[in-house]
Amino acid sequence: MDVVACYKALADPTRYAIFRDLKEKDLCACHLLERLEITQPTLSFHMKKLTECGLVLATKDGIWTRYQINREMVQSLLSELEYFVL
Repeated sequence: MDVVACYKALADPTRYAIFRDLKEKDLCACHLLERLEITQPTLSFHMKKLTECGLVLATKDGIWTRYQINREMVQSLLSELEYFVL
């Protein structure tokens, strides 16, 4: 796990907004596009960053891709942060 890559991914305001939206429920790319009012290429760029570092999982659903938070990765990040407060 590349902790720094995960934090860099979340440091971008658009990616952070995507991550927050995914907390509510899994979303397809079409719904993310509507919520964020960004172009499809821009969404693809941000989703690539989030999936490459492992924070988000992508699943093909017909012509769309559904995204969900990788809760195991988030738990790993939390464990890393606990190191600093324990």
